[in-house]
Amino acid sequence: MNILTIVSADVAEGRAGDLVQAFERLLGAGLPEGLLETRLLGDGRGHWAIHSLWRDRAALDAMRTSSEPAAPALFRRFDAKPALVVMQLLAANA
Repeated sequence: MNILTIVSADVAEGRAGDLVQAFERLLGAGLPEGLLETRLLGDGRGHWAIHSLWRDRAALDAMRTSSEPAAPALFRRFDAKPALVVMQLLAANA
């Protein structure tokens, strides 16, 4: 069963360009095994989220034990306090 992680944080909108570039650099470094897709979302008022779709809970757990999770670490680099939610994907249009 697919797992969706949602990591959210508040980052000053004045730093939006830097945050987007940092996220793009993360993508350029390659995705961990089992990460199917990931997106950076912003509302234009400093509220940000990274949604990441994982193949299954085992893939997420393997990443979390082998390295520091990238999404929370990215937000911390911008002096933000990330919040994490882990959810099971129960239905989708695909």
